[in-house]
Amino acid sequence: MNMTEDGKLAPANRTVAKQSKTRDSNLELFRIITMLLIVAHHYVVNSGLISADGPIKANPMSANSLFLLLFGAWGKIGINCFVMITGYFMCKSQITAKKFAKLICEVMLYKIVIYLIFLFAGREQISVSRFVTLILPVTSIQQNFTGCFIIFFLFIPFLNILIHHMNERQHIKLLLLLFFTYVLFGTIHSGSFGVSMNYVSWFMVLYFIAAYIRLYPKKWFSNNRICGGWLLLWILASSASVIGGAWLATKTDYFIPFYFVTDSNTFLAVMTGVFAFLFFKNIKMPYNKVINTIAASTFGVLLIHANSDAMRQWLWKDVIATASHYNDKKMAIYAIVSVLGIFAVCVVIDIIRINLLEKPFFKWWDKHWENISAAYKKKEDQLFHVE
Repeated sequence: MNMTEDGKLAPANRTVAKQSKTRDSNLELFRIITMLLIVAHHYVVNSGLISADGPIKANPMSANSLFLLLFGAWGKIGINCFVMITGYFMCKSQITAKKFAKLICEVMLYKIVIYLIFLFAGREQISVSRFVTLILPVTSIQQNFTGCFIIFFLFIPFLNILIHHMNERQHIKLLLLLFFTYVLFGTIHSGSFGVSMNYVSWFMVLYFIAAYIRLYPKKWFSNNRICGGWLLLWILASSASVIGGAWLATKTDYFIPFYFVTDSNTFLAVMTGVFAFLFFKNIKMPYNKVINTIAASTFGVLLIHANSDAMRQWLWKDVIATASHYNDKKMAIYAIVSVLGIFAVCVVIDIIRINLLEKPFFKWWDKHWENISAAYKKKEDQLFHVE
């Protein structure tokens, strides 16, 4: 996935490659790893394994349950990592019509094509409400990642105006206020405490965090002994919270193994994501064409495998049938191979899309965009009476 220059969740890769053939691949590798963690998260939470009548809840402290809980605990942290990569690059870049068009075209293509496939397979229905959600790129400003990312993407030019007109002290004060508002209440989220959060506003918080790292680099930001040590600490703390939540379920009626990593704005999810980002940012890795090619399609992996309820039912419950493999002796191997296989298939599909559709279309776009842009600017000037 290419985060800075290419208009998708991680737009930098393909365009930057034109400018520098030796671009580092450390954050591209990080993108791949975090998407694998997101797919692993979906393996657990979308398959019935963790539902009220699922096998994990029935026996939360078994070896298989603990493996699956730890295997699927990192999805929200992966979301934080992806958006921080966007913030790190885009705080010094600009949104263009081409970048946004690439994002919208990819989202809408997968929405429509996958819907039609499932419709002809008898797994989707024709209805007015379903048609409306199909043709609109955004239908909810809540927890839907794709729709919220599209809206957030449009906010980036205005966020950049803000961060470039603040000094460092103001930036720190803003981060502290956002931490208090979103992370403190997001971590407690029980009883009278909590925060009603949507991903659009949360992505802005992550953007400010990543922008601070980029604009005000500190010596320890580049010290991987420090960053790696803290990353290990937060991974262990997150893992301990999951195991503790599973143990609690054996003593009470509460089944909350993911309580402290249940959403992106919990303290452990934020700290693990920040230090994972810092750690991979510091890894010295030269340009690797294979890594960068795969990374450029990771957003496509998300759009394909998490496309709809019909996809989730078909993929996790019918094809992979994760719950039915819970008691297998080689269940762990099955889970790992399934996640890698899904990731690989989706990457191949997206690479085909890029080469057969995206590249030819935007080659045409580059040829004609100057005339289109000039005509649009003329109408805009007329509308606002610009002399």
